[in-house]
Amino acid sequence: MDAALVYTSVVHQRIAAPAYRFRYTVIAALFDIDRLEATAARCRAFSLNRFNLFSLHTRDHGPRDGRPWRPWIESRLAEHGIELAGGTIHLLAMPRVFGHAFNPLSAWFAYHADGGLRGVLLEVRNTFGEHHHYLLHEGGCTMTTPVRQEKDKAFHVSPFIDMDARYAFAISPARMERGATVRLAIRETQAGSPFLIATQHGRLRDFSDQTLRAALLHQPWMTLKVLPLIHWQALKIWLRGGRYHPRPAPPQKEMH
Repeated sequence: MDAALVYTSVVHQRIAAPAYRFRYTVIAALFDIDRLEATAARCRAFSLNRFNLFSLHTRDHGPRDGRPWRPWIESRLAEHGIELAGGTIHLLAMPRVFGHAFNPLSAWFAYHADGGLRGVLLEVRNTFGEHHHYLLHEGGCTMTTPVRQEKDKAFHVSPFIDMDARYAFAISPARMERGATVRLAIRETQAGSPFLIATQHGRLRDFSDQTLRAALLHQPWMTLKVLPLIHWQALKIWLRGGRYHPRPAPPQKEMH
């Protein structure tokens, strides 16, 4: 498979006051970044770097300047002693629908030519037009799954969560096989106490004109609804007395 459609269940549960919980179905896709042109060639409903019912644009991810993704991500990995020897790189993200998409979280899975997972790059985007990357790795060694690592929070996302926090990640990437399951979980703590748990999981399906049309019928506003839902949840937190934290300056480093 050069790509797979993934119906994912996204759950956010804020444990700290004001507590809340929501669950949404989000239709994403897992792409082999070296085979995007082949994917576009076989699917009339999908295009690379041009408008279509579904599309993927190189300026939407990675360096966000239209550069090819592989040289960019390989250089970022090499800074940490990670070599892929031409291994595959997969991107989990929501494609554009009718030219629009907003991805709060995308994930890159980097494999060595021997098939072993060498790195997971989490790409986070906020509603202020900023983005940041968290790299999970074992210094070039093969990673066991689920990947379990922790990182200090380095990037502002929600105005109702301050920067003094730490993330614990648990991630199980999916092989590009029909029926495989991908799972991402982020547990956020403050001063060692649980604050927020966010999860996303789903099974891989065929990526074809038929399944893309079915996804569009199932959720015609699948990408347009993301930003309104983020603002709706923020409004509910504010109405329940959530403390507002001003947006700090973005981190100077592209990746942590």
